[in-house]
Amino acid sequence: MQKTPARLKGLKTLSLSLLLTATSSWAELKPLDGIVAIVNEDIVLQSELRTHTEQYYQQMQRQAAQQQQQIPPKEALVSQVLDKLILDRIQLAMAERAGIKIGDKELNDALTRSAEQQDMTLDQFVAMAHKDGLTLSQLRKQFSQDMIIGRVQQGMVKRRIEISDQEVDNFLNSEEGQLMTSPDLKVGHILIMLSSSANASELDAALDKAAKLRQQAIDSDDFRNLAILNSRGPNALKGGDLGWRKAMQLPPLFSQALAELEPGDISPPLHSDAGIHLLKLYERRGGGEQLIQQTKMRHILVKPNEILTKEAARQEIVALRERIFAGENFADLAREFSEDPGTALKGGDLGWSTAGQFVPIFESTAAELKVDEISQPVFSQFGWHIIELTGRRSEDFSETLIINQARNALGQRKYAEELPVWLQEIRSEAYVDIRL
Repeated sequence: MQKTPARLKGLKTLSLSLLLTATSSWAELKPLDGIVAIVNEDIVLQSELRTHTEQYYQQMQRQAAQQQQQIPPKEALVSQVLDKLILDRIQLAMAERAGIKIGDKELNDALTRSAEQQDMTLDQFVAMAHKDGLTLSQLRKQFSQDMIIGRVQQGMVKRRIEISDQEVDNFLNSEEGQLMTSPDLKVGHILIMLSSSANASELDAALDKAAKLRQQAIDSDDFRNLAILNSRGPNALKGGDLGWRKAMQLPPLFSQALAELEPGDISPPLHSDAGIHLLKLYERRGGGEQLIQQTKMRHILVKPNEILTKEAARQEIVALRERIFAGENFADLAREFSEDPGTALKGGDLGWSTAGQFVPIFESTAAELKVDEISQPVFSQFGWHIIELTGRRSEDFSETLIINQARNALGQRKYAEELPVWLQEIRSEAYVDIRL
């Protein structure tokens, strides 16, 4: 039996004040809003549930129109949306206790990246959100909360994960480890929650439900809607879509089952600590040998500060570039003037790198350079740079890179296994009173 939080009396008082307001004569009371759930010392309001349900429904309508699919009725989403709001409340409270916040610049960058990923300008992205019923303020709040929740999940779940050197060795010596260039899989997922301590009767009931859902999905070819209505996985409101995943990054239970499927097939019910799973393989691509493109660069960095303005710093980097073209040595100038402590003593040398190691503006600038060409001054979050591209090469995986990839793959696999278990734990440990 869960204990009622000490401050619940205050919440009940707040509940009454939200539900009722007096007229000037105090003789007549009018309902304003209702509480649909109490979550520890927080609440979820009816208006909030209604707004979020409407927003998800608008997004699903737009996606369905693009893909020419049917979607379930709006009322069918309410339970899923409420579950998400409850879990969000729990995780946001954890973030508040930990002091996790998202700065304006980080939030702006995330919005810009999201727009670019959908081939939109930021203005177009905001306009699309407006069509879904979101103001700019609401969009920023939603992104900020999603980023905070993601950070909580990363912090709390990753600390539960340990990867030993022996596990890495075992992975690399396995057949799966030998196939580091395994195909990418586009996967759909339905999770039927089941406690790890469930008895035989509960397990049979869950397996029976999964078998019936599988047959429905085969007969109707409507896996996404069935996931929205029935799944309790983290991606349920996205139709259970896990996106593109490497087979080796999925839990072994998943990757082994998917290896037996052809595109369009649905797995038999799979039992794990989190519950019963159904997987649909939408597409398989890739495989075979892959070479990594690497670049070798060096740079000089000049940082604006309280004394040196951004424009003055730009003029300094321009002057250094002109001195190089006049015949002075790049490495010598980097040692003397660069404000990057990690590379200045090495003449600005950044060594061989792969995509994703540097900030986007730095990488996009370098990508346009020919070997031995020096860039125009470019400004990043660190300051003004000039970049010289000193080499390009295609390399097969080095031993260090393979080890790092194996460790990362094992980490992602364990993370995928632990996240739904952790979410189920924090949900069961919280005080939740649903009042629908």
